[in-house]
Amino acid sequence: MRYLLFILFFTLHAVQLIAQTNSYTISFENAVHHEANISATFPDITSDTLSLRMSRTSPGRYALHEFAKNVYNFTATDANGNALKVSRKNPYEWKVYGHDGTVKIEYILFANRADGTYSQINETNAHLNIPATFMYAPQLSNRDITVDFKIRADLNWKIATQLPHVKGTIYSAPNLYYFMDSPTLLSNHKVREFEVDGQTITLALLDPGTEEEADTYFEKVKKVVLAEKDVFGELPKFDYGTYTFLACYMPNVSGDGMEHRNSTILTSTRTLANSGMERNIGTVSHEFFHSWNVERIRPKSLEPFDFKGANMSGELWFAEGFTSYYTNLILCRAGLITPEKYVEGLTGTFNYVWNSPARKFFNPIEMSHQAPFVDAATSVDPVNRENTFISYYSYGSVLGLALDLSLREKGLNLDDFMKLVWTTYGKTENPYTIENLNQTLNMYAGETFGNNFFNRFIRKSEMPQYNELFKMVGVSLSQDPEVAYFGAAVSITDDLNGEIRSNTKIGSPAYIAGLDKGDIITSINGKSFPNGIQFSTFIKDEFKPEDILSITFLRDGIERKAEVTLSSDPNYTISLVEKNEKAPSKKVLKARKAWLKVD
Repeated sequence: MRYLLFILFFTLHAVQLIAQTNSYTISFENAVHHEANISATFPDITSDTLSLRMSRTSPGRYALHEFAKNVYNFTATDANGNALKVSRKNPYEWKVYGHDGTVKIEYILFANRADGTYSQINETNAHLNIPATFMYAPQLSNRDITVDFKIRADLNWKIATQLPHVKGTIYSAPNLYYFMDSPTLLSNHKVREFEVDGQTITLALLDPGTEEEADTYFEKVKKVVLAEKDVFGELPKFDYGTYTFLACYMPNVSGDGMEHRNSTILTSTRTLANSGMERNIGTVSHEFFHSWNVERIRPKSLEPFDFKGANMSGELWFAEGFTSYYTNLILCRAGLITPEKYVEGLTGTFNYVWNSPARKFFNPIEMSHQAPFVDAATSVDPVNRENTFISYYSYGSVLGLALDLSLREKGLNLDDFMKLVWTTYGKTENPYTIENLNQTLNMYAGETFGNNFFNRFIRKSEMPQYNELFKMVGVSLSQDPEVAYFGAAVSITDDLNGEIRSNTKIGSPAYIAGLDKGDIITSINGKSFPNGIQFSTFIKDEFKPEDILSITFLRDGIERKAEVTLSSDPNYTISLVEKNEKAPSKKVLKARKAWLKVD
């Protein structure tokens, strides 16, 4: 009898679980016009009203996005097909009344942007970012979900996703968040796989190139995966034993990369045959590193993720920035770029950060807080970001470099610090705070060292002593005081004058002289604006610091004049010392080898 009761209990429990599973179906009969037909069933509703929403955010993004704008022809019925009342009092929500315990909905989605945030539908592929595609019921967020992807068999589509497979074209998710975090690619893509420690790494590649090109590229992907595993000592435990790269390298996509728990979106207009073989692999490096740093080493400020409002975090200098530091370092360690190319490649980011006036206004934590305004956010009014914002990707990257080299002075390194953060907060999936990171660095490198780094460079905006740090690994950091500097981005107009294209930098010669964005330079020292040469090159070739330029320019159609006193170029050059000096010592070469992990 007890056995029969036991079987009855679990049978009823299984039936209840099935009854409380939200199910979706999506089909693509009108893919040629970028439309999907979507239906969903929400059973066992106990409240009088069911609220259905389109998300305003997407995992991995921090700004607001209005996905609801692309939804139309919405209808709602009960289990018997009777039409239900629908109220819409805000742009993002549909409230459904008068149901019989079941709500069925149908709508059409227009989608034509393939990147890490939006969806794109055409006869080549359905690139589905889930929050941009499917409505959801907030009050049912803990329910199981199934989704049936009605692929276009006539187009030879296959399905690639981190969602676990149920049967046929049906996939599942254990809850709403996992569903929203699971981008899906439906296309005739190439598939490559390899095993690492009992887990499968999959590349789903939509690219017009050859099978041989796909093989060559996958070898690069494998090298990146193994080099990043070496940083942390192990792969994350992927929830279903597989990690999937969803790569769309097609002319009609928008370049992007977006991390998810067990997968990543990679989009680029560069096909493998059109420079993508070399230029796309950096995004692979960045996004896969996120499977540790941000997906599992998770800022507490991003938990729980909010699908209704913007998600703000003060830790992005670490989550995004330290990941950016490792992006090209991993390519160097994997042998995909040379040490010379890696070191010289530091120059642009270094100059962008340390020559920015924005450090006067915000520290790295506060720069991270700007993400809802800059992370693919849109606005129509002018902003002053040239003077007030430094990307937390870049800021964190150069701080990661400084911390790594500073630790190496002590016989330590950033890899081992990242391992400690991983075992403390990532492997345990215990979200961290900035204070937790500070305490972990104190534990690893000593309280004086850890507090000094956080108090000077994270809570304030001081610049580390890179000259001394670079010397230790045989890298040269230099400026040329004889090169002239104007301080504004100027381009040639159709009538061969010079337009200032962006806000002039605070403290620069152009800023001090009162020049501003939109000004049209018509003459310099009584001569017509030079064309056929980049303006910055013209300044460097023709003038010296302290030279005075008499500028005639147009503002709002009115001719004006200004005098600009040129200064020395504040930009740095970074290179291996042997490029311009004598060969480094064996000690320095040993330190460089330990840093870059190359011979």
